[in-house]
Amino acid sequence: MYQEIVNHIRSVFKTDAFIPLHEPKFTGNEKKYVNDAIDSTFVSSVGEYVDRFEQMICELTGASFAVAAMNGTSALHVALRLLDVCQDTEVIAPPLSFVATANAIRYCGANPVFLDVERSSLGLSPKALGDFLEHRSAMGKDGFCYNRHTGNRIAACVPVHIFGHPCRIDEIIGICSQYNIPVVEDAAESLGSLYKGRHTGTFGKIGIFSFNGNKTVTCGGGGMIVTDDGPLARRAKHLTTTAKVPHPYQYMHDEVGYNYRLPNLNAALACAQLEQLDKFIENKRELAGKYSDFFTKMGIAFVREPENARSNYWLNAIILEDLERRDRFLDFSNRSGVMTRPIWRLMNNLPMFQHCMTDGLMNASWLEERVVNIPSSVIL
Repeated sequence: MYQEIVNHIRSVFKTDAFIPLHEPKFTGNEKKYVNDAIDSTFVSSVGEYVDRFEQMICELTGASFAVAAMNGTSALHVALRLLDVCQDTEVIAPPLSFVATANAIRYCGANPVFLDVERSSLGLSPKALGDFLEHRSAMGKDGFCYNRHTGNRIAACVPVHIFGHPCRIDEIIGICSQYNIPVVEDAAESLGSLYKGRHTGTFGKIGIFSFNGNKTVTCGGGGMIVTDDGPLARRAKHLTTTAKVPHPYQYMHDEVGYNYRLPNLNAALACAQLEQLDKFIENKRELAGKYSDFFTKMGIAFVREPENARSNYWLNAIILEDLERRDRFLDFSNRSGVMTRPIWRLMNNLPMFQHCMTDGLMNASWLEERVVNIPSSVIL
């Protein structure tokens, strides 16, 4: 069976060479725009391409404002800071995510509360969220929601669109609004994905995207904060530029800020990549269709886009029967020159997050033992 899967992947990618999990494709204006940025001498955090990148993201997502950052993690860190996530507060998040989600919460001095996910979307479960808030939280006289066990304010909720598949974000926001908990959407992996016809990252108070080297659109690093709230957007730009007060020549900073602005060189690369996004997603959805047909015939579960969603299929994934079969396939495929990876280890199983509160995480634990990512690069 494992050899049959490897043979199919090789037939789809039409190569006998090593097949990476996800590699970037530079087939557009990348070199032209980067050279133009070099010729302009604006290669740092100020330049035409930074402004253009932000505008292109607004046009793509429908968000009113976009603020570029050096990577998705820094974008999420600032987004949480904007919503007053701070020391001795808590943030609800799924345990099934890349470690950056939980790390950004800890950067603020807050503790994650890990709630279970759905097996269908892999994202935060609205039912788990509703049950936790109903039975384990209380509203304070100040109008904020508090954890009954710890007494700490629940300052935010960070749902994640795993592998580009939208979670049930509208239900999550509806539940959080009842408890006055703002939502920061971690859309790092879901550029180009839609839920009920609306772009991911635009449902919450703030959303963030990543443009890391392994994303559908990359600029080497890169992140973006999106929001419809003008004051929040202005403060995001202020914080990401070391909280520098505008002045013709004086250096004045009015609070602790961050050197998080994206360089113009990276933004030039991002603009060229964004011009090809529709082509990339069409290609990736075609690949997902081929995988889906094959694995259905094999009797192996393939992770498809959830109901009411149009996914970018950033990383394709299959669900094997158990941990033993997962590990055997991972070993066989990687020894065969086809890169595969298990889904991330649950955050609460990492040493720095073992102390964090959970709700049992039955679905997340089940998925952790079975989900495998398979090669997902754009095929041109």
